[in-house]
Amino acid sequence: MAASKNTQREAREARERLRRYNARKSVHEHQLSRRKRDNVFAVGILVVVAALATVTQIFYFNGGPGSPVASPSASATPAAGQNVGDVPSPSLAKGKTWTGTVTLNGTALEISLDGAAAPQAVSSFLDSAARDYYSGKTCHRLLATPTAGLIQCGSIDGTGATDPTYRFGPIENPGVGGVYPTGTIAIARAGGDAFSQGRQFFIVVDNATLPDDSAGGYSIIGQVTSGLGNLKANITNAGTSNGATDGPPLIPTKITSLTIN
Repeated sequence: MAASKNTQREAREARERLRRYNARKSVHEHQLSRRKRDNVFAVGILVVVAALATVTQIFYFNGGPGSPVASPSASATPAAGQNVGDVPSPSLAKGKTWTGTVTLNGTALEISLDGAAAPQAVSSFLDSAARDYYSGKTCHRLLATPTAGLIQCGSIDGTGATDPTYRFGPIENPGVGGVYPTGTIAIARAGGDAFSQGRQFFIVVDNATLPDDSAGGYSIIGQVTSGLGNLKANITNAGTSNGATDGPPLIPTKITSLTIN
């Protein structure tokens, strides 16, 4: 009888050990499954963050030499070769040479604009200046590579974004062979789109080679005739704020004034 009771007790204890083992195994398997799920979720978050960082960079530098092409929404996409917004007639430039002064952080640059070589782009620049668009706008981008040195200004919000309500074409008076000499003033645009020109412009501070893309080159509207040395000494020689060859100027730069005679 005692042996029978011992056998029954041992059987119960064995079943209890088996139950506890199965319970521990179930908890362990659940923890492993949860870790795998959390790892997959974390990787997904990292991918999304990386994608957003890339999109932000593309957005920031859109509308300039060598920048990627933005992807506008279908409702905002104009027909190919179509101006958007209150773009003035090319006749405003009157096919003549205009002079004026662009002042950046108090550094005055005397400029000359060629209304005969780039009538549409010069007319746009003249009209924007007359509307006082440029006053207070920033120069958000400085490019300083072995083949190009330039400062880009006129973004609608200071981030490098273009104005979706204003764009024009075609490209006029581009650099020959992609060469833009020191002092050149040209209109920025998105890559591959001749009708993405707007109010942003860039000033070449060191001879620049900007290869044509599928749309061509960049519309040269004129030249800096004096003051370029001061611009380099006071602003561009300091480099970028991020230490890279392409980024915001280390010295925050604004268009103090822009007048056309």
